[in-house]
Amino acid sequence: MSLCFSVSESAFNLRYGFRDSEPMGQSLKIRVKTGTRKGFCPSKVVCVDYPRPDIDNTSNFLEAAYLSSSFRTSPRPSKPLKVVIAGAGLAGLSTAKYLADAGHKPLLLEARDVLGGKVAAWKDGDGNWYETGLHIFFGAYPNIQNLFGELGINDRLQWKEHSMIFAMPNKPGEFSRFDFPEVLPAPLNGILAILRNNEMLTWPEKVKFAIGLLPAIIGGQAYVEAQDGLTVQEWMRKQGVPDRVTTEVFIAMSKALNFINPDELSMQCILIALNRFLQEKHGSKMAFLDGNPPERLCLPIVEHIQSLGGDVRLNSRVQRIELNDDGTVKNFLLTNGNVIDGDAYVFATPVDILKLQLPENWKEMAYFKRLEKLVGVPVINIHIWFDRKLKNTYDHLLFSRSSLLSVYADMSLTCKEYYNPNQSMLELVFAPAEEWISCSDSEIIDATMKELAKLFPDEISADQSKAKIVKYHVVKTPRSVYKTIPNCEPCRPLQRSPVEGFYLAGDYTKQKYLASMEGAVLSGKLCAQAIVQDYVLLAARGKGRLAEASMCP
Repeated sequence: MSLCFSVSESAFNLRYGFRDSEPMGQSLKIRVKTGTRKGFCPSKVVCVDYPRPDIDNTSNFLEAAYLSSSFRTSPRPSKPLKVVIAGAGLAGLSTAKYLADAGHKPLLLEARDVLGGKVAAWKDGDGNWYETGLHIFFGAYPNIQNLFGELGINDRLQWKEHSMIFAMPNKPGEFSRFDFPEVLPAPLNGILAILRNNEMLTWPEKVKFAIGLLPAIIGGQAYVEAQDGLTVQEWMRKQGVPDRVTTEVFIAMSKALNFINPDELSMQCILIALNRFLQEKHGSKMAFLDGNPPERLCLPIVEHIQSLGGDVRLNSRVQRIELNDDGTVKNFLLTNGNVIDGDAYVFATPVDILKLQLPENWKEMAYFKRLEKLVGVPVINIHIWFDRKLKNTYDHLLFSRSSLLSVYADMSLTCKEYYNPNQSMLELVFAPAEEWISCSDSEIIDATMKELAKLFPDEISADQSKAKIVKYHVVKTPRSVYKTIPNCEPCRPLQRSPVEGFYLAGDYTKQKYLASMEGAVLSGKLCAQAIVQDYVLLAARGKGRLAEASMCP
């Protein structure tokens, strides 16, 4: 195996100059040739960014752009609303951003000392970042793509080649690819990518799967939504699709989408993803953020909010939602004793946190009672720094097809800020994690190393007799995105609650992108839209409170 470096003007420009640092390094191209074991075709790994795909004229992008513009062009309020938002994840940040665009004054409260919620990250004592999850930005994420453009940070997405790469468990150390040809439109590029891959599915299996998908293609969105009552496994068997298709492809896909297996995941989730990926030419094209999410994504949103008169406060945890006599929100009482009042209130936390904070006399309302079925799924994110550069990898997201691991990436290749020419840092999603969430970090790392020995048979062994661990971080999230099991769809709430002046945002709320970063951002836009639409009502409520206060002795 060989590792070669060459300076090249045609390669991507690796700028290592981030906040409070000077630019360093030059344009860099990395090629890694993998082994020549008998029967194994050597692959070449090229660390190179690809141009931003042409997604700005797709119908979904234009629809998202129109919604964004509606906030900037809406009539300026005579008296801006003070909107208090709990939770500075992507949903809360999105809500605040678009309310500020509409001329209002959001106050965003984050319980922790870090922005991002489920995209939060922390810097360790060595200056290395570790994240809550391995985050991928798809071409089929129109609201996120618009958000990057609105903030002027499109260049912070590192686009990869249009491929999906799966490990081959029966051939340790080898991979199988689905390559989407750039010259073909959707869905032909996706169909050809599937047809050209003969390592994972046989032709009879491809034909049966295609026949099974016909009702979804013909029936459209109405058919997709009607499949919410079936698991992936149940739907596949009902459609006559061989179990091996589920095993070969959809275990990996289910774990990547929702951290659970096909015998639990609602088929609606898979069909929505397939619809986006197959209907848009660049829908399944992936990008990595060029650094840590709090600084590279969340901070620009905060700066935008503040530039328009809004505010964001860390270490501001809501202890209790206090109510007026009529059951509406009086204020948010914080754990530090501060009382925060406003003209409208938003809870943009995960659904499990919201349920813990619900006032008793709200819990029997049908709107809130339905939330009982929505439960966050546990997930574990792992970072392992090795003492050497691993060669059997790609500058891309990889589907492990392991029983314990979901997807992984060598972040020392895929991410500019984390780039390291001498040492690999693997970021891995450990899922399903329900049986492991209570285990010690060392137990989780030991199990992970056994799986990595299958993915890197020439370079990693479970006993570390080959590549050695320099350090690791294990990030456990006991309740992450909501578990998308059958019959959850009717339980997802609209952003406008039945309590006047109280709203919800979060990927679990009603929007078409389910549990994802795109879903979180869209939910925030829909929440902001509901508040803007309710301006007259909310402004009148504010005047009423002022009148009552002036009458008090």
